[in-house]
Amino acid sequence: MPRPAGRLPNELRPLSFERGYTRNAPGSVLVKMGRTTVLCTCCVEPKVPDFLVGKGKGWLTAEYGMLPGSTNTRKPRDKAGKVDGRSIEIQRLIGRSLRAVVDLSKLGERTLWVDCDVLEADGGTRTAAINGALVAVVDAVNSVKAVIGVPVREVVHASVAAISVGIVDGEERLDLEYVEDRDADVDLNLVMTGSGEFIEVQGSGEEATFSREQLDRLIGLGEIGIRAITASQKAVLGV
Repeated sequence: MPRPAGRLPNELRPLSFERGYTRNAPGSVLVKMGRTTVLCTCCVEPKVPDFLVGKGKGWLTAEYGMLPGSTNTRKPRDKAGKVDGRSIEIQRLIGRSLRAVVDLSKLGERTLWVDCDVLEADGGTRTAAINGALVAVVDAVNSVKAVIGVPVREVVHASVAAISVGIVDGEERLDLEYVEDRDADVDLNLVMTGSGEFIEVQGSGEEATFSREQLDRLIGLGEIGIRAITASQKAVLGV
């Protein structure tokens, strides 16, 4: 099966970041990877969870959700505080990914609340959320740098980016969209810092197995995408 839009196996979908998408949140970014569209916001709260009170350290937490019209069939809203298991898994991934590059000791007793809301889903929503959230966090920290008295680069000490790779019809492909993700024999999500260090590798076969050699090639393919995304993040942030 040829790739949608005739993309090459190692080619990303069109990627864009629109900063300041909403006015109330100090960090607000609309990220698009192909048709997948996610609104990422970051708010700063002047308190921390109970387990950090009095320790002079901050916290970062993330929430993720898909809006009802984000998929082909309506996705019911989470009700009465009940979040589906997939959303919980993804928001934990987003939080872990960002905490790996944020020095929480430099925040003081403040919490960075990262919210990722999927407006349109066409595969790779978790990776798009991480990519946009990094930009939103930088902007949010920048809004309070005078209060915390620390340069933003000392708080957000590295960048983080994420991408999906997989094997579809025997071909190793970068940045899977929905029709590819649905039919993939192997699906892998890769989260890395801009300097090339790993934060998380999530991979599995669906009625299929994969070799060590295939895994190595998939990771190499993912690194190509991570480098391109990191360059786009730096360009939009002007760093």
